[in-house]
Amino acid sequence: MSPPRPIRSLRRYRLSDEARKAEADRQTKGLAALAFSLFLVLIGLYLVQRLAAQSRIEDCLMSGRTNCMPVDPTKLSR
Repeated sequence: MSPPRPIRSLRRYRLSDEARKAEADRQTKGLAALAFSLFLVLIGLYLVQRLAAQSRIEDCLMSGRTNCMPVDPTKLSR
């Protein structure tokens, strides 16, 4: 076996100030895109839940029932 070669200087891998700034900007844009995507997913989930609830009430009314709204016991007055 041959002895391991000595490690060369890592200076050639060092980024310039412009390259470092460009890398930071790229990461910031990626993070902003991720946050926006998460926001859109959350809004989509909210809309799906609201539309499903509205659909259940509408289906109940279309079947001829008259008491389709859910009752919230905390709002009942005695």
